[in-house]
Formats: sequence, structure tokens, C-alpha cells
Amino acid sequence: MQKLNGLPDSGFGLNRQLNLFDSIMVMMGIIIGSGIFLTTGIMAKAIPSPGLILLAWFIGGVLTLAGALTYAELGASMPRAGGQYVYLKEAYGPLVGFLYGWITFLVYMTGGIAALAIAFAEYFGYLIPVLSTENSCFAINFRGLGQSFSYSFSMAQLVAVLVIVFLSVANYLGLIFGKSIQNIITVIKIATLVGFVLMGFLLGRGHSVSFELNPAGLDLSQLMVGFGLALIAVAWAFDGWNNLNFVAGEIKKPGHNIPRALFLGTIGVTSLYVLVNYIYLYSLSIEEITGVIRVAEKSATALFGGYWGVIVAIAVVISTFGSLNGSILTGPRVYYAMARDGIFFSRAARIHPRFKTPGFAIFIQALWSCVLVLSGSFEQIIIFAMFISIVFWIAAAASVFKLRGKYPNLSRPYKTWGYPVVPIIFILASSGILFNTLIEKPVESFAGIGLTIIGIPVYYIWKRK
Repeated sequence: MQKLNGLPDSGFGLNRQLNLFDSIMVMMGIIIGSGIFLTTGIMAKAIPSPGLILLAWFIGGVLTLAGALTYAELGASMPRAGGQYVYLKEAYGPLVGFLYGWITFLVYMTGGIAALAIAFAEYFGYLIPVLSTENSCFAINFRGLGQSFSYSFSMAQLVAVLVIVFLSVANYLGLIFGKSIQNIITVIKIATLVGFVLMGFLLGRGHSVSFELNPAGLDLSQLMVGFGLALIAVAWAFDGWNNLNFVAGEIKKPGHNIPRALFLGTIGVTSLYVLVNYIYLYSLSIEEITGVIRVAEKSATALFGGYWGVIVAIAVVISTFGSLNGSILTGPRVYYAMARDGIFFSRAARIHPRFKTPGFAIFIQALWSCVLVLSGSFEQIIIFAMFISIVFWIAAAASVFKLRGKYPNLSRPYKTWGYPVVPIIFILASSGILFNTLIEKPVESFAGIGLTIIGIPVYYIWKRK
């Protein structure tokens, strides 16, 4: 196989322990977090139409599939730890790869872990009120620079920190631990969603769903803007589909398993998302859904009775726990790959001699994620990061064209189905979402650009060291 930058195509000391089932569970487990339980009510504010809501979820799945089929070629031809970082580095140079890794560590992956941990803690606090956000451990007020400042630390933040530490330790102790947790939790939450759909059809007290696309009589511009905003929410609910490639260096038969896992995982998640949303719309009118954050609880209560709201809360706790574990498992492989290239802490490149995991990379990810939890500022940071993340999605998809020209003799066990149409569709659709985000969230978008630009001098300082 052709070498890239003088390095053989391998996991660089990481053991290939993930089979096809493990890989599918990693992908689906990361994607299915809290988004499917919380997003639909927000979408209904932008597009008050059951038909358009279902269409948005379906299109989101189709676009994710286009991205997955594109990334499948990259993962199969370069099955190395780091995933997207590797593709960007090889296609556009080490600076672009570093900027992706910079954003991934600074805000995207660690901020996502912090958000998932807080979501887990908030629903956990709903079940056990003493651990809720309303129960404060301590609060302080102080003055400085002529201003008054306050800080409070809640029990929910403590729970969030503890769950990050617990799962980080589990993944530090070996990939077997991490993947076992992932497999068990993902199977449980898939079974839960399937059960919710089946019971909704068989036992639920619902009504027929209207597929009229514009029942509110909105004009075309309002529909287009609203649909664009809905797709942003859907993109967030599908986020994490590309994280499987981070652990490509630990997947068995990567040329075979990476494409199949990406394809089957995307089809599975899309089917579940569309069916679950159909049940939401079957159980509640569009007016009852609009603006509701915890729409899954309201839907379950309407279908089956009051106590089912608690069951849904338990399902969200399980779901976010699995998504959190998947993110903690995959993220450190990016920092590990960067350290191998000399543009991150050198200790992050070390593999534990016994556990065969990038221990220090796992440690620093956990540390920074906990800092973000304690700061309480991670939610705004994630908005900054999502805009730039879509930019890097587009760049990585475009790298399929670049790398075919740059490395024509590279072994490609799988080539993107529908090439070049499928990658182009993903690039154009992602660009549309990006443009809509820039128009609707200009401050956050430019803040994300600013965070990325800060990484440029950091890169040169690191290289000089």
C-alpha cells in the first residue's frame, strides 16, 4: 500500500479490536444522544408543518448518508487513528489538519462532551431531585475591576464531572471496556426507540398525521428560511456520524468494515429518527409540539399515561450516557494522531503498554471537558464550533477529489458510491446549511472563525518548539 508522508497505513501501535458490530454500535451510539428527544419542538417553531418536519429528518438522513459514503472511501484507504485530521492533513497540509484538531480539542469534542454530561446530569436530576441543577453546592459573589461577578456550582455539574471521569477511566483501562459499554448501552437505546415506535402504533391513543406541507400558509421565503433552520437542528441531532473514522486504526478489516458500518449505521439512525418523529406527530398536534423542548416526554404521556414521562427520562439518561461514552472513546485518537506528527503534547502520542490505549490523550480530554462543565460556558462555545465543524466537513469531503489526484496509486478497497455526484451533493447541501447559519447566527459564526484563526499562530509556535 502507498505510504503517506512516509508513514505506513496503520493504527501506529493501537490494536485492531473493533469488528463490524462494534463499529456500527460506536457510530449509532454517538449519534443517538439527546437530540432525538429534544429537537422536534424547536423545529416546529420554524416550520409548523408535520410533513415538512418529517421531510427535514429524511433529508438530514440522506445528506448524512452522502457524507458517510464519502468518508467511507477516506477511512477505507487511510484506516489510521485520527480520521478527519488525517484526511485534511494529507490533502491540504499540516496547518489545515492542525486547525481541525485545534477546534476539535478546544471546543468541538470537549464542548460536546461537556454538553452531553450536563444533559445526562439534568435528566438524572429529574429522576433524583437532590442532584438537580436547582440544588447548589456553593455560590460566591466577588468584585473586581469595578464589576460584580458571581459563580455557582450545582449538584448537576458535580454529576457531570463524575460521569466524565468514570467513562474516561473505563476507556483508559482498555478498548474492550469502552466498546463493551458502548455496545450494551447502544443496544438498549435502540431497543427502547423501537419499542416506543411499536407501542405507539399498537397501543397509543393518537390521530392521523397530515402531510400538508404548508398548513400555516407561510410565504415561500418564510418556508425556505424555516426549513434551513430546521435542517441546522437536524444536523445537530445527526452530529457525530464522522467520529467512527477517528478510531479507524482500531477497526478490524477496515477496508470492509468502515464502509459497511457507516452505511448501515446511517440507515439505522435515519429510520429510527423518522419513525420516532412520526409517533410524536401521531400523538400530538403541531400546536402542542411547537416550542416544547422535552417533546418525547409529552408524547409518551399523551400516548400511554403520566408515568411514561419518567420512563422517557430514564431513556434519555441511558441515551446520553452512551453518546457520551462514544465521544470519550473516539476523541483522543485525534490528539494522539496530532502528537504523532509533533503538533500536540508529545505525551499524547504514547500508548499504555498494558491497556493499549492513548492514556494521556484520554486524560487531557477529560480534564478540559471538566473545566468546560465547571465554567458553564460550553453551550455558547458549541455554537461557535458547529459552524467551523461544517466547514471542515466540506473540506474533508472535497479531499476525496484532491487525494485521488495526489495519491492515484493508493489502495482504495472502497470507492465512493455515486462518485462524483454523491460528494458534490454533500458539499453543496452542507454549504447551504453553512450559509444559512452565517445569515441567522452571524455573531456565533464569526466567533467560530476567530477561534480557528487563533490556532494559526499556535501552530507555528508549536512547530518551532
